[in-house]
Amino acid sequence: MTSTYLPDKRSRPPLAPPVTAPAPGRGRRRVLNWLTAIAFQLPALALFGLLVLLPILFAIYASLFRWGGFGMPSDYTGADNFTRLFQDPVFLGDLWRCALLVVLSLALQLPFALAMAVLLNQRLRGRAVYRMLFFAPYVLSEVVTGVLFSMIFAPDDGLADHVLGAVGLDALGGKWFADPSTVMATLFLVMTWKYFGFHMMLYLAGLQAIPAELTEAAIVDGAGPWQRFRGVTLPLLMPTLRISVFLSVIGSIQLFDLVWVITAGGPDHHSETMAISMFQYGFKRYQVGYASAISVAMFGISLVFALAYQRFVLRRDLAGATTTMRGGGA
Repeated sequence: MTSTYLPDKRSRPPLAPPVTAPAPGRGRRRVLNWLTAIAFQLPALALFGLLVLLPILFAIYASLFRWGGFGMPSDYTGADNFTRLFQDPVFLGDLWRCALLVVLSLALQLPFALAMAVLLNQRLRGRAVYRMLFFAPYVLSEVVTGVLFSMIFAPDDGLADHVLGAVGLDALGGKWFADPSTVMATLFLVMTWKYFGFHMMLYLAGLQAIPAELTEAAIVDGAGPWQRFRGVTLPLLMPTLRISVFLSVIGSIQLFDLVWVITAGGPDHHSETMAISMFQYGFKRYQVGYASAISVAMFGISLVFALAYQRFVLRRDLAGATTTMRGGGA
């Protein structure tokens, strides 16, 4: 009797999945999508390259020459401009004043803006009017603000001295912008008046994005106003605070127009900033190579701060935004 061997089905090799031929035209459609995206981005990239990258590269190139701004740079000096830069007492003073403005902004201006935002986030009669009044100085141009406060703090004849004299505080009056001992404090007062409304509106937007249910739950748990602010409001407002700090620091590094209109860096360089030094050397003294070195130093300081701040401070915020975008696109 002949026996037939039947192999076990479990020992059979798995069948290969059917090969699906690519849909006709899919590769061509993908190439067209890429070309379309590049075509839409080309105008923006061209403008960015022409107005941002090219001036930066040319400033780096010009900083290596002793150049008066006429013709093409030809007197190559290497890193001499940068060596001079960090031996210049005026530029070192600019760095110190920049650090002073950063510290004052973070310690006084931003907390004041936060306090006003928390106050105007309450149910107050006429709070829309207060918000408009506090934000209005930011809308004014720096030139108008500078001229206005130059008249207010004019020595012996300005509104500030007249008001102090009317209340019997003549001793507090002074030369204001003309006195090296008071010029930076007076400038910071003007800067706070001008810019705190912008940060206040940022904080108000962040406060209004906090769900009211969290605050109500904290009230039910018996938390007081300070406990609610410290445990609920402040942690949820931290992303807005981090952006505000970033903008404040970058603005202090690049400060120019307001100081130029009011003091032009005087008296005797005591209110000068890096941007004003760059303007003075480039357009007043025609030392464009040295002015380019100052601009490169400003750019380097801003870039290093921005990258470090993004890496160590904004990392969680950016990661959350990336995750949200990816999740939304899935």
